[in-house]
Amino acid sequence: KGAYYGGEWVDIEDCHGTFLPDPAKCSGCPSNTPDKPCPRSRTRHDASKDGRGKDYDVVVIGAGCIGGAVARELSKYKLSVLVLEAADDVSQGATKGNSGIVHSGYDDRPGSLHAKYCWPGNQMFPQLDKELRFGYQKNGSLVLAINEDEKKVLHELKKRGETNGVQHLRVIDQKELRELEPAVNPDAVAALHSPSAGNVIPYEMAVALCENAADNGVEFRIRREVTAISKSPPNEDGETSFEIKVRHWEPKPYTDVQKAKGGPLKPLIMACLLASSTIFSCMGVYMALDTTLDEGARIQASIASVMLMFTTAISWFSYLRSAPRVVTANEPAEKVVMRASPPVGGGGSRVQVEDMLTGGSGSWNAVDGQTVEEEVVTARYIVNAAGGAADRVSRMIGDNTFVIKPRLGDYLLLNRNQGHLTTHTLFPCPDPILGKGVLVQTTLWGNLILGPTARDMHKPEARNMSDASVQEYILSKCKKLVPYFDAKETIHAFCGARAKSSRGDWIIEPSCADPSFIHAAGIDSPGLAGSPAIALEVVSLLKSAGLDMAKDPSFNPNRAPIITPKVGMRGLKLGPVGKNDSHGASDAEDQKRMEQNVVCKCEKVTEAEITRALRRSLPIDSTQAIRKRTRAGMGHCQGDVDNYNCECRVKAIISRENRTSVEEVGGRPWPATSTLPRRWIDDKERAQLEERMKK
Repeated sequence: KGAYYGGEWVDIEDCHGTFLPDPAKCSGCPSNTPDKPCPRSRTRHDASKDGRGKDYDVVVIGAGCIGGAVARELSKYKLSVLVLEAADDVSQGATKGNSGIVHSGYDDRPGSLHAKYCWPGNQMFPQLDKELRFGYQKNGSLVLAINEDEKKVLHELKKRGETNGVQHLRVIDQKELRELEPAVNPDAVAALHSPSAGNVIPYEMAVALCENAADNGVEFRIRREVTAISKSPPNEDGETSFEIKVRHWEPKPYTDVQKAKGGPLKPLIMACLLASSTIFSCMGVYMALDTTLDEGARIQASIASVMLMFTTAISWFSYLRSAPRVVTANEPAEKVVMRASPPVGGGGSRVQVEDMLTGGSGSWNAVDGQTVEEEVVTARYIVNAAGGAADRVSRMIGDNTFVIKPRLGDYLLLNRNQGHLTTHTLFPCPDPILGKGVLVQTTLWGNLILGPTARDMHKPEARNMSDASVQEYILSKCKKLVPYFDAKETIHAFCGARAKSSRGDWIIEPSCADPSFIHAAGIDSPGLAGSPAIALEVVSLLKSAGLDMAKDPSFNPNRAPIITPKVGMRGLKLGPVGKNDSHGASDAEDQKRMEQNVVCKCEKVTEAEITRALRRSLPIDSTQAIRKRTRAGMGHCQGDVDNYNCECRVKAIISRENRTSVEEVGGRPWPATSTLPRRWIDDKERAQLEERMKK
């Protein structure tokens, strides 16, 4: 019945002109959206200086919240910028697997880069959200003290926060705490209240940053893993450039489809075969009817003609059956949905930690990626925002000054019926080694999120924790904050790899190996909060390194949202596949059908929202990418085929909009990083979660 806009709630009747902007004044609005889909794995436009996709002013490696924020800041200038992302979509690394908290910065060590950028970044979020409309809720945070010793820690945190510039911090007593959060642990005696803290859906924020950067001229290429970097000798002007070698990969199901299609020459070959066989068949018929020939020759000609026509017909029938069918606008949706492969909810292999550093479930190894092309691009400057792979990228230029030491954070996500239990983000007193600790928070969309763990992968005892032990740890810790949540309402579990560095602080500096290579590396928590301020610092470092930066007066900071606020089911229609589906046309009648047609019942996602995402400036070719942008499949049924079969419905729309076969559309992987035994858990497994909460 409304939306969060600039940190505050706006009722639906007040959304127009605020959360829902004037279409003529924003990027990503229908009037500014091209009619054709993005090419596979890249944006529509070529931002290179040479017009051949080879030479750029700046290459940003990594498209998480840091890389996206940097790209957007650079799009404010007259520059040629390319973003390379190793995974199959933006925001697939640490950005996807974290709490989404916009920390205020009270627990960061004074003098650290964490402390330097967290509070300034926090203060930039209201305006950033007013421009990009990704959804930012300024809900505040509370650090709970269970005893008098912990209460002393609260005062230490308050003092530290004030040293870091954090404003409005208060230590509140038990009475005020209970007024703010009635469901909190009754043993809590006090809390540190930080009203400036907030939360976002982190991948929705990263998508918004990257979309707006692309709308303003930045080129994005996904499934591009940087394999080598070298430096060219100076030219006649004394300028040098980086030469960046890139491996372009695609998932095996996609490459298999391309092989089945036979490439662009196969239809031509088949057409030539048909033409030639028709000519020779006609000649055979002519000979069979020629009375000047002897009877034996006429019989042979007749048999040869029939055999040639039969062989050609079989060849064409086999070709048409084996080649995947491109979905057309007029093809009935129910037929396309029937051809779509159903969602996977069991079996499979867990994503390995090494793969989590380059995109997790969207990394090349996780989806059996196949190399399809080796690319080479050049740039005068590089920004290393490669997250978990930042040390690997750094070593490519001979910089060995840090190592990324991944720390895994596991989460459990509960149904929306548990979201009422807290308004603020609830923390325990921080651990001196593991940091902020396991939290309880209601997400922007109303779910209750529990976690994370802090499993350092260089420690065997953390690396080898069983799924049951991970769940027990989360549930037992969170019970000390909110005792009465229902663990049986768990609908999803996931894990993220935080890019902690061997330096123990963020690395935002020119490389010691080359001043034109700027690090934005080792950005762990509270990196999301600091990301807007970090991006400004990276731009400043590029200027200092010699990059000529002239403001672009055509820069448009405003982006329209993808998801439309709704009032219950008013104006929406549910039904079997095909009953309410549109043909994807732009006329008023089809647009109305799209606005009414519900594709995901749990989250009330409409066909219009899915097509809106697909027609934006970033490439989309999987249900996972749509899931992050529209929430289709994120509800309590998790895309259950027997409920509404939303994943197959989404596949049909993607294939129609992208003008591809449904076999080319990627699905949601399983188990990815989940600690649940299957996507759709049964009553026995829910009871096990309840028991683990009691330990």
